[in-house]
Amino acid sequence: MSINMALCETECKSALCKRQKENVLKVLVTDPQRYGDAAEYELFLSVGKATDAFADKDGFVKRNRIREDAQTVYLDRLKDDGDRSVLEKVTERTYTGWIDLSKADDGVRNDLVINSLPENRFREWDLISFEEMNALCSECTLSWDKGRGCVGSFGPDNGRLPEIASNAGCAVTASVPDGVMRKRVYTKDDALIILSEIPVLRDALTADGKLAVRRYSGAVDRLEAVARISAEEGCGFFFF
Repeated sequence: MSINMALCETECKSALCKRQKENVLKVLVTDPQRYGDAAEYELFLSVGKATDAFADKDGFVKRNRIREDAQTVYLDRLKDDGDRSVLEKVTERTYTGWIDLSKADDGVRNDLVINSLPENRFREWDLISFEEMNALCSECTLSWDKGRGCVGSFGPDNGRLPEIASNAGCAVTASVPDGVMRKRVYTKDDALIILSEIPVLRDALTADGKLAVRRYSGAVDRLEAVARISAEEGCGFFFF
């Protein structure tokens, strides 16, 4: 397994993704019906039930280009508006669980965002293509991993770097495996300590031998980059 490290990028004013990541468009809930028109839903029914609503079943199928192997009819995909109106009267809403925050009152909107888990939020950032993400990250000053973003590799979870750091008295770097387990968020103060540990770590790698230098120098460089941005921006960072 590999240990990765990342900045708490939305804490940084310089983050080019900050606005998109903080702009929550939808929230997933377990009781969507209570939010009225803000609750997203789908209208669909079986082909059999749909065709039963029309005297001219073949005409309905042809007008809406329904495939012979289709089992379900989604009303929003029907070609004929009149047919859609007929079926809307016999179709029950199936809620997706997503609440469109643009249709919710301000107070409700704020409560939904505050009380939701991060994985239950759909943000403006989630609409951006990978190409757009890569372009934005390559221009961002927080993109510490050679322009690839603010998330990157610390190294394998069985690597010796924390052990070498511990033997050299570099306590914060040595704490990384424990930080992963405890889901610790490191602070600017931790970053300043790491920056003071970096030259000690490099000397320790050299003393350990060429193999240690070859294996862990890149991780130390990346760690230094993360710590420097944390210190400059005042943001947190974490390992996972």
